[in-house]
Amino acid sequence: MDLRIFTEPQQGATYGQQLAMARRAEECGYSAFFRSDHLLAMGDGDGLPGPTDTWTTLAGLARETLTIRLGTLVTSATFRHPGMLAVQVAQVDEMSGGRVELGLGAGWFEAEHAAYGIPFPEPVGERFDRLEEQLAVITGLWETPVGERFSFDGKHYQLTDSPALPKPEQDAVPIVIGGKGRKRTPELVARYASEFNLPFVSVEESAEKFENVRAVAREHDRDPATITMSNALVLCAGATWDELTRRSEAIGRDLAELRENGLAGSPAEIVDTIGRYVEAGSQRIYLQVLDLTDLDHLDLVASEVIPQLG
Repeated sequence: MDLRIFTEPQQGATYGQQLAMARRAEECGYSAFFRSDHLLAMGDGDGLPGPTDTWTTLAGLARETLTIRLGTLVTSATFRHPGMLAVQVAQVDEMSGGRVELGLGAGWFEAEHAAYGIPFPEPVGERFDRLEEQLAVITGLWETPVGERFSFDGKHYQLTDSPALPKPEQDAVPIVIGGKGRKRTPELVARYASEFNLPFVSVEESAEKFENVRAVAREHDRDPATITMSNALVLCAGATWDELTRRSEAIGRDLAELRENGLAGSPAEIVDTIGRYVEAGSQRIYLQVLDLTDLDHLDLVASEVIPQLG
């Protein structure tokens, strides 16, 4: 089981706090540091000091870390033109020495679009159409041989005679696609993704969704074994009851609910829960750490959970 750290900086985090957590994650041996791509705090938080741009942040982290992989869960296709996003990701990949992964989604949070003047296509079908074209453009630009040109004539995006530069450092930047849809999401996974991610769903639902993706992959002549199946779950670990309740209160979440729907409890309880997700087919879990000031949280899982996972 591969454990990664996943943060939500729009809830209120400076670049320095994200850097501190990314470095601690690297020191502790987690394989990756991922962040969301949002511009507006959710829930009751004020979001101070304000949002940080995802790819600007990852560019900084690329130069200030050494080995840990860096990525997004997930970049919103509504925020950026695919041509520019392909350039951004390729550049950050080069800056990191080939450690970047691109999670890309259709976008859903209408309020943040209104708050920052970003157009938000209302029909969800149109947002998926745009996502599909973005995936075709980004992968097309990266896969075009040096010296050749790339053009694309879609409904939403058109590129003419692009030099398709720069290229990423990696031969193929891993692409992560997630969601609970039964048809379009699995189809996009089969065509473009190296990983399918399920955010905040039960063991039972994970097993069903993973099998659906495998079935769709086979329909598209894709070997399901080439797709990594992963989950994202809220983390709330504590070696003692006081530590556990302090962490749940710090993020404003009910501990009973977290035990039901996340990774919450003692290290032993968390190991047991991870085991159930492994049985459901999960190969990787993104630990959603909501308090970016609590670096000891990462230490606890690294010392008491990871060694028990084998």
